[in-house]
Amino acid sequence: MSSLQTSGSTISATTDQKGRGMKRPVFVLGSPRSGTTLLYHMLLSAGGFAVYRSESKVFDLIAPRFGNLQSARNKQKMLDLWFQTRMFDASALDRDEFRQEILHECNSAGDFLRIFMERIATAQNVDRWAECTPEHLQYLPWIKRELPDALIIHIIRDGRDVALSLHKQGWVKTFPWDRNNSLLAAGLFWEWLVGKGRQSGSALGADYLEVRYEDLLQDPRATLANLGRFIDHNLDYDRIQRTAIGSVSEPNTSFTNEYRDGAFSPVGRWRSSFSSDQLAAFETLIGPCLKELNYPLTPDLPRVSNLKALNRTRSLYRMFWDLKLAMKVNTPLGRVSMRTAPAKL
Repeated sequence: MSSLQTSGSTISATTDQKGRGMKRPVFVLGSPRSGTTLLYHMLLSAGGFAVYRSESKVFDLIAPRFGNLQSARNKQKMLDLWFQTRMFDASALDRDEFRQEILHECNSAGDFLRIFMERIATAQNVDRWAECTPEHLQYLPWIKRELPDALIIHIIRDGRDVALSLHKQGWVKTFPWDRNNSLLAAGLFWEWLVGKGRQSGSALGADYLEVRYEDLLQDPRATLANLGRFIDHNLDYDRIQRTAIGSVSEPNTSFTNEYRDGAFSPVGRWRSSFSSDQLAAFETLIGPCLKELNYPLTPDLPRVSNLKALNRTRSLYRMFWDLKLAMKVNTPLGRVSMRTAPAKL
């Protein structure tokens, strides 16, 4: 191990078995539709990071299917799937060389991701990589256990704007009897996932930092300067704007008509998009979380008449998502369900 001193903290650089010195990896995580892609592409545009234009989905989707990766059979099965995905195609790596390294050196999901990303970084002659699969926010304890030097950036956006975008994309599956409340279900998912991330992040001390999407848009220089100190990397705003990889130059938005019409305004869109009844139900259930995150609530909303039913629904969703997460990570049944469910690969 070697260490670099910066801003009063110690930034470690790891050296793998082949002697390639790598700076600490960075995970850009958050609820889907919260600006994770924008921030990730800003890091890539700053230079010094491996440019990999894909989510990896290693902890969320790939590794849970195959169980113990100390097993050569499981590793081979995982590679057979990996080589069919856009995640591998985006890497431009040599398949046979990567296969041999995984079969000989990989014993965990963390090993797999590290080997994969370090190979990309080495091929591009850089010494750092970042990862951006939003749903990996659920797996912070697992990630930090297997990649203990990882730095976690949790980007948080107003849950009302997030819910609108998730709802528009049909991201959150509702219960069959609750299909008319898909906007509220999207908000409940945001509340659940952000809460999971903050709870796990609170145990990570100086390796975890929260940043607001709104700050990134409205005061990018100061926000990036703070992030740069956290990860010990020069996030020069002017260079980022000149390089402008991906969503830095063209927003990754669910509201493409707004962008085409020159009326793109992603902050506070919810103010003109919720009905008063929708907003009343949303803020009644999710308001405490919004308030804790210092997002102001709306005054003088109508009273919610079916509060008990809404609270029951909220509890059911949270129980369902908790159970799904526990099964995926901890049980063979979860791995069976991952193999039989369609994958977004």
